[in-house]
Amino acid sequence: MAVPVDRLYPLIAIAALAAATVWLERVATGENDRPAADVRIEPDFIGAHIRMVSFKEDGRQHYELLADRIIHHPVDDRTEFENPRITYVRQDLPLTIRARHGESIDKGEQVFLTGNVQVFRDAAKEDERMHLDSDSLTLWPKEERAESSDPVAIRQGSTSAHADGMVADNLGGSLLLKGNTRVTIPRSTRNPS
Repeated sequence: MAVPVDRLYPLIAIAALAAATVWLERVATGENDRPAADVRIEPDFIGAHIRMVSFKEDGRQHYELLADRIIHHPVDDRTEFENPRITYVRQDLPLTIRARHGESIDKGEQVFLTGNVQVFRDAAKEDERMHLDSDSLTLWPKEERAESSDPVAIRQGSTSAHADGMVADNLGGSLLLKGNTRVTIPRSTRNPS
């Protein structure tokens, strides 16, 4: 039995409308708006025995970063470091920060250090070297600020401090010990004159 042509017109119109809708969606979306099928998940950069130097606006060295291995992940713009060592030199007194692992985000604006974090500050002639230990440290390298919510132990000569956490500002010269804090300062053996 033959179907009259006038009954096929609504079906042809619906098929044409569906095809036009698909075509319009593809034109409106464009190639750039579609999710990339080939998003790179693996690292785009891996390096060994890396030395990176950051400079101030006046051209002087601000800090140096050394790492045994560096891995950059382009998906989230995250960089991992194995055994990172960061050194600042101010007034010929180096401040060195070491850890087993590091991870930077925001184009290096923030660095998370974990695993046996140690900070050493060389001292002027009349003082002794300062040493800080913690399990983790969040560092803002350009601002020379650091913070830890893990317990910290600080030693300088026979003076020691232990706290539940800390906030440090190297440029401002301040150190805030947080939580349960214990400080031991030995009596001075000098005679007051």
